[in-house]
Amino acid sequence: MIRKATAVWNGSGKDGKGHLTTASTVLNQTQYSFSSRFEDGIGTNPEELIAAAHAGCFAMKLSFNLSGENFPPQELDVTSHITFEDGTLKKSHLVLKAKVEGISEEKFAELVKDAEKNCPISKALNMEISVEYTLN
Repeated sequence: MIRKATAVWNGSGKDGKGHLTTASTVLNQTQYSFSSRFEDGIGTNPEELIAAAHAGCFAMKLSFNLSGENFPPQELDVTSHITFEDGTLKKSHLVLKAKVEGISEEKFAELVKDAEKNCPISKALNMEISVEYTLN
C-alpha cells in the first residue's frame, strides 16, 4: 500500500505560501504558510497534520486492541499535542478520553501502552511519546 500527498510552495520561507493536496482530496489545495505554522494564520501546518495522524492512528490501534480482547470501545476521543521546539519535533502527548464497558483499569492500561508503542505512526516518529487517559 502506498499513500501520497503533494505540497506546492511558492516564494520564500517566510513570505511564501503553499498548499497541500492528498490523493483522497480530503486536503484539496489546503493552504499553509509561515503564519499558519509559527503564528495564528489561516491554514494548516506540518505539525498539525502529524498530530492528526498520530491521534487517528493511536485511536484505531487501540480500538483493534480492545476489540481483540472483546471490549469494543463505545468511543475513543484522542488529542495529540505536538511539541515543536528549536526546529525539532520533540514530543507527542496523547490525551485519551475512553468509553469502554466492562474492562478493568489494569487491562485497559496494558492495551493503551501497546497502542502507544505499536501504532504505525508512533513507530515512525522519532520523538518522546506519552499518553494520559480517563476511562469511562
